[in-house]
Amino acid sequence: MNILKTLIVSVLVVAASTAGAADKKTTRQQKNEAILAKMLEGRVAGEPMTCIPGFPTSDSQVIEGVAMVYRFGDTIYVAKPKDPQMLRRDDVMIINRFGGQFCNTDVIRTVDRMSGFLTGVVFLEQFVPYRKPN
Repeated sequence: MNILKTLIVSVLVVAASTAGAADKKTTRQQKNEAILAKMLEGRVAGEPMTCIPGFPTSDSQVIEGVAMVYRFGDTIYVAKPKDPQMLRRDDVMIINRFGGQFCNTDVIRTVDRMSGFLTGVVFLEQFVPYRKPN
């Protein structure tokens, strides 16, 4: 009987810790979604695009688990990944372009910042431009 009680307690402890981790993950996701919403405040979404002009430089940002954000002048381009879990803030993005523009079909690999090992591949949906209304 003691073994059964121990097993039940163990299962409950694991379930409780897993639920706590899920809550923390949801909270982080909500926080990151709020960061993107704040960046886009007062802006209007334009027509989605497969490519954006030029190439992102230092004025780009990865919002973990949410989107890649690029600023060009007054326009903010947002590209959400097909698998949001692939966007991790500690990874380095290596982008293989195939032309003068940055397109959602370009290959984006993620590499661990410390070890240099490949951690995944990011596939983007279309870029949505956000501009301030005139």
